[in-house]
Amino acid sequence: MKILPDWANEVIASYDSGASDCFLLHGNVADSMLIKAAAGEQKLGSLTDFILESLLPRFDVVITYDMGAGLRVERGSNIFFEWPTYTENPTLPHRPLDAARTLTHYMLYCRNLRIMGKKSPKVAIVIKQAHMAVPALPNIHNYELSSLAALIKGWADDGKLKENNQAVFLISENLNGVHPLITESPRVSHVEIKLPEQDEIASTLDLLAAKCPIAMKDYAGQSTEVASRLRGATLSSIESLLLRLEHDKETLNENQLANLKKKLVERDCDGLIDFVEPDRTMEDCIGLDSVKTWLRQDIALWKQDELDALPMGYLFCGPVGTGKTYLAECLAGEAGVPVVTMRNFRDKWVGSTEANLEKIFSLLHALGRCFVFIDEADQALGKRQGGSGDSGVSSRVYSMMAKEMSNTRNRGKIIWVLASSRPDLIEIDLKRPGRVDVKIPLFPSIDADESFLLIRALCKRRKLVIEKSAVEELRDIIPNLLTPGAAEAIAVKAFRINKTSDLSPVESLKACLTDYIPPVPEEILKFQMRIAAEEATDASLVPDEIKEIIEG
Repeated sequence: MKILPDWANEVIASYDSGASDCFLLHGNVADSMLIKAAAGEQKLGSLTDFILESLLPRFDVVITYDMGAGLRVERGSNIFFEWPTYTENPTLPHRPLDAARTLTHYMLYCRNLRIMGKKSPKVAIVIKQAHMAVPALPNIHNYELSSLAALIKGWADDGKLKENNQAVFLISENLNGVHPLITESPRVSHVEIKLPEQDEIASTLDLLAAKCPIAMKDYAGQSTEVASRLRGATLSSIESLLLRLEHDKETLNENQLANLKKKLVERDCDGLIDFVEPDRTMEDCIGLDSVKTWLRQDIALWKQDELDALPMGYLFCGPVGTGKTYLAECLAGEAGVPVVTMRNFRDKWVGSTEANLEKIFSLLHALGRCFVFIDEADQALGKRQGGSGDSGVSSRVYSMMAKEMSNTRNRGKIIWVLASSRPDLIEIDLKRPGRVDVKIPLFPSIDADESFLLIRALCKRRKLVIEKSAVEELRDIIPNLLTPGAAEAIAVKAFRINKTSDLSPVESLKACLTDYIPPVPEEILKFQMRIAAEEATDASLVPDEIKEIIEG
């Protein structure tokens, strides 16, 4: 394993070169960190512990601030309290602005010592929970908050921290939650702490194996294999799980490991996503032969690591009930990768929506390869021009999604799958090539024979056997333009009737079809079919029969 993670090496290189001396650490800041202890051993600790022991071992005075504990001298208290201001009264201020003013005066005091030729200590300041201490509150004019933001910005803009052996670290779960005076300063270096990589997880498992011999009994010496299956989980959640298993005298087994990643990732993301390991493939998808051929070719390229030939994303469009979500799961199952479904990441609190998106993007980068499914994409992805009542949230969501979807570093790793029955309402920039390269229309059945095959297949899954010959008996009552969703409802109802009456399978199905009322009016169905056809990437994806129906 690397001695230090990439983000830490970036901080050290930036500071030593003089490129930056004020750092805003964001992302996976609440996780445990692997810290090199005495005799080359490792231990787990907090980010603050890591900063103190791995980044700032040579600094004489390290002072931290958080909203709960206020100012604390973590190292060098004997040096700090030689400062005349606090020699007689060592009580440190608690309020953010008072604390920042105290820190400013202390840094100036240390600089003056140096100017006078006296020994000046190396001083580092760590502000925890910066998104709480100096939050972004647009359209709110608050003297104390503005003064605090300006003061911290001044530390960086001064450009003399490194020259005076001083450094500042701001810690925040996200960038969007911190006051823009700070985040927009060119002198503040943004450093993302990503979710742990596979080798970090493996080292953590090796470290925990000694503490949790019972929990790790079946996977002793297999930390690399287990780590590959836990990418996307935090070290702290893995540690908590193993410690609990050890306490309960339980051993981690294959079934637990299969569900472990899903549980850990969903918990770490605070319910912002659903994490699904698909249990179906393209074989489970009924019909759609041309679509399946296209997608299977992409999957073959994926498995051959021909990532440059893969699309950045897909758009599945078509009337409601045409199986867009189901097809996405079949696609991911065929590829053997998880599906991440973005839930309602929008929040009523200022900055929370953007912070939620940052957390989701960080998870996606850590997973390796995955499909990201966004249902009702016309509503979820935001608009270039936000509404007047949402304080610009919709436009900011649009901007963040557009930037992430067009990141070419994600090609072949994160594949976006959008689904919508109204693709015409999705901003055109979000569905252009380079973000969504392949647009696949999905249509309902075009005639009685196709509708019957769909219903029959769905009945068969419930062990309700309908003979092929029954199509002639039922032909007059079999609906055209039948979607998989509507066919599923028919199959369920037929199965219920069969189990609660003396009717045969065919008679049960006939009873359903006799009273069948389409769930979506035909004019709406045709309208959505027409929109889907117009979006298609390739003309071959729109059958001639569909063209006749929507043009008729």
